[in-house]
Amino acid sequence: MEFRAMRRFKQQLSEDECVEILKSAPRGVIAMNGENGYPYAVTINQYFDEADGKIYFHGALQGLKVDLLEKDNKVCFTTTDEGHIEEGDWANTFKSVVCLGHVDEVNDVEKIYDRLRRLAKGFYPSEESIEKEIEKAGSRVKMYVINIDHMTGKLVNEK
Repeated sequence: MEFRAMRRFKQQLSEDECVEILKSAPRGVIAMNGENGYPYAVTINQYFDEADGKIYFHGALQGLKVDLLEKDNKVCFTTTDEGHIEEGDWANTFKSVVCLGHVDEVNDVEKIYDRLRRLAKGFYPSEESIEKEIEKAGSRVKMYVINIDHMTGKLVNEK
């Protein structure tokens, strides 16, 4: 599949820079084809697995996100780094990553719990607290994977 080249190519990040942002970003926004012709975008907690180059996220067993992904699994995921303001400047400078891809549900139970643990490490204070939460709610979670078809990154200065 052919994807459009980035218009502001001088601001384009390398693939390695994009991967670093995906590895460090705890969350981003996933956009799906919604109902009645409207897009549907929601913030998700995510884990980027550098070994397979895929983005993992979880969700409830039912709901709008589940229904939309079952109808059309093509998505856009975007995230940013924390950004910074250069000394003496007023404008924020940050790096953003946009991934176009398709989502699959993870059905292997062992992989689901492994990815839940990896995802939780970015949010929970200890291994013990992660295990308690998985024991309490793990059976009520769907795990998804975004298979990245196209990825771009951009350096943005808000001036």
